[in-house]
Amino acid sequence: MGMNEVLRQEKKYFITAAEAPVLCSRLGRVMMEDPHNGPQGYSIRSLYFDSLNDRDYWGKMDGMELRRKVRLRCYSPEAGFAMLEMKQKEGASQKKRSLRLERADAERLARGDLLPLLQYPDPFAAECYGLMRRLCYQPKAIVEYRRRAFIARENRIRITLDSQITATEAGWDLFSPSLPQYPVLDPFHVILEVKYNGFLLSYIKEAVSQADRSELSQSKYCMARSAGLHYS
Repeated sequence: MGMNEVLRQEKKYFITAAEAPVLCSRLGRVMMEDPHNGPQGYSIRSLYFDSLNDRDYWGKMDGMELRRKVRLRCYSPEAGFAMLEMKQKEGASQKKRSLRLERADAERLARGDLLPLLQYPDPFAAECYGLMRRLCYQPKAIVEYRRRAFIARENRIRITLDSQITATEAGWDLFSPSLPQYPVLDPFHVILEVKYNGFLLSYIKEAVSQADRSELSQSKYCMARSAGLHYS
């Protein structure tokens, strides 16, 4: 399976935990539920890499126009694979490229060994290898949360609600069944993300706009690193 690329706009908001089920009910009437959704959504765990001087963290915190994030993502400690992903902010749009890695290769990357990337024929793997080696990328944080997602095929619209966000900077075993994690977000709030290509359909925009929300500028990675500094 080769590299997958998505170009889209993304908006992030805080909503209250009380508002979340109301919004889910509203979205469920006009959009399809993600097939991975269970009653409580599904789990996501991401290992973020950054340079020695935290170039990507400070680029986001300082509001740089062109910036990136590199991460390994899995959906279960028992998973046999992980997705290597690079997100790049380009003006109003986000470009996300991803490549499926075998579990053993992902485990080696999590230990700082980049050589498995040279075994993949996709040019994206070689690009990640060059970037991560040149800037001395290292594992910096693992972030985990529960997600409930809704999909509309038009304009590749995807709306997600993320809760129970925790993180660790004390270990990089992406597939560990138990990680020593600290809370990143209080239990009274949920992160709402609205992602679309081109424009947001009016009936979905109306459904989202009925929620009491405030715009969020920080990413989960930056929130996790900031919280880690607070707890240290």
